[in-house]
Amino acid sequence: MAITREEILEVLDSVSLPGGGTLVSRDLVRALVVEDGNVRFVIEAETPRAAQALAKVRTAAEAAVSGLPGVTRVSVALTAHGPAPHATRSHATRSHADRPGGRADAPAPTLGRHPVAQPDRQTLAGVRHIIAIGSGKGGVGKSTVASNLAVALAREGWRVGLLDADLYGPSQPRMMGVSTPPTAPDGKMIIPPQAHGVTMISIGLLLKEDDPVIWRGPMLMGALQQLLTQVQWGQLDALLIDMPPGTGDIQLTLCSKFDVAGALVVSTPQDVALLDARKALRAFQTLKTPVLGLIENMSTFICPKCGHEEHIFGEGGVRKEAARLDLPFLGELPLAVEVRLAGDGGMPVAATDSPLAAPYRRIARRVIESCGG
Repeated sequence: MAITREEILEVLDSVSLPGGGTLVSRDLVRALVVEDGNVRFVIEAETPRAAQALAKVRTAAEAAVSGLPGVTRVSVALTAHGPAPHATRSHATRSHADRPGGRADAPAPTLGRHPVAQPDRQTLAGVRHIIAIGSGKGGVGKSTVASNLAVALAREGWRVGLLDADLYGPSQPRMMGVSTPPTAPDGKMIIPPQAHGVTMISIGLLLKEDDPVIWRGPMLMGALQQLLTQVQWGQLDALLIDMPPGTGDIQLTLCSKFDVAGALVVSTPQDVALLDARKALRAFQTLKTPVLGLIENMSTFICPKCGHEEHIFGEGGVRKEAARLDLPFLGELPLAVEVRLAGDGGMPVAATDSPLAAPYRRIARRVIESCGG
C-alpha cells in the first residue's frame, strides 16, 4: 500500500525540537512530495543559527520517515529564510562584521555606486559563457526557469554560476535555499555561496529580507557591474543572469558592457505575454546579443489531484513565435504545484528525481548544444 502525506506528517509530528514542540506543530515542514516510495521535504528554520541547531532534528526526521513501510528513499533539505543573526542595518549591504567569520575592521564592498568606466564587451576571467535569461513582462516564471535551468546544467556536468540581476525583486536566495550572506575577507572580492552544485550571488543575500532597493538607474548599473566583476566566480562553463522583466537599465548595461554569449527568452503561450516577449527579443537583437532560443513556461497546468493537463494560457504560442522568427524553440515547461512548492522550499525541482525535472534537463542539453558543448 502506498505511503500517504498524512502518514508522513503524523510521524514527523513525533520528531521533537530543541525548544519544544515538533516539526509539524511549529510548522517547519515545507515542499513535502511523496512519489512511488520516494519522499522529499524541506525543514525551514527562521534563521541560519536556528537551522544549524536543527542538524540532529533533520537526521531524526529522515530516520523516522525511512522506517515507514513503503518508503524506499528519503531526501531532507534544511534551509533558513530569515535574516542572518544580528542583521540590524538598513544600508544597501551588511557590515562584514555581521557575517559568519567576518571582521569588524574589514568592511564589505558597498553596492549601488555609479558604474566604473570599462572597455566595451568586457569578459569575466574563467567564465566561458555569459547567458542572459529575460522576459518581456513579469509573472511568467522567469526566475523559476533560471534557478531550475542552472541546477539542470550542473547536473549535466557543467560548472554553473547564477547571478540574480533582478535587483528590485531578488528571489533566487529563497528559490535556491541560500540565506547565509557571502563573505568578503578583503572587503573587496566577494566569495559567493553554493547550492545544488551552483555558485550563486544575489543582492538579496546582502540585504535584510524586507529592505527595498530604492535606487536610480546609475546605481543599479553600478551594482550589476560589481556583482559581475567583484565576485570570485572561479572557472565556469556558464554564468546565468536572471534578468529583471522588461527592457531597462540592467539589460542595457549587461549587453552593452559585457561579452554576453546569448540570451534565453521566457514567455507563457498567452497572447499578452507574447506581445511583451517580442519587445525583449527586439531589445536583445538591438543590443547585438544573440538569442539562443525561446522557452515556453506554464505550457500546461497539471492538476495535483488527478493529473489532468489543461492549456489554460493557450497552446503552442511560443513554439509558433519561434518558428515565425526563425529562432530555436528550446522546450515547454508545465505549470505544476510541485515546481512552486520546491522553489518556495529552496530545493529546485530540477535538483530532485521528480519527473518534472526532466523537461529542464532536456532544455539544459539544448543550451549546451547551442553553446558548442
